[in-house]
Amino acid sequence: MSWSERSAGALLAAALVLTVTGCTADSGGEGEASCAFAVSYEGRTYKDVANVDFTVTDKLGTATLPPCDDTGGQEEAEAEETEETAYGVKGLSPETAIAVGSSPDEAVLVVSYSGTELPPDVQKLIDKP
Repeated sequence: MSWSERSAGALLAAALVLTVTGCTADSGGEGEASCAFAVSYEGRTYKDVANVDFTVTDKLGTATLPPCDDTGGQEEAEAEETEETAYGVKGLSPETAIAVGSSPDEAVLVVSYSGTELPPDVQKLIDKP
């Protein structure tokens, strides 16, 4: 067997190992949750939006995170919702977007919208140079 054939075989074996380990459960023995990050605040549902530079302002209150039911199993259905602090976002009304987290530094931007298009004010933040 030539060097190139051995190298190709080794690469294929490594790729298979990565593929198999990527599909197995984590070291705790349970699979990772695949729920979308959704938050409820003042009767509105917010979804997280990544890669947006934003500034947290004042504390608004408490947002609720529903339990994750990514498998439809009874354990998840019986899980309780959790609460996080809701913060304002500079330049956006709380009806459009808030930040949620245990502190302003840890807060994640979440936006209230339906469909696939973000509200124009949020899109401006994303497009900002």
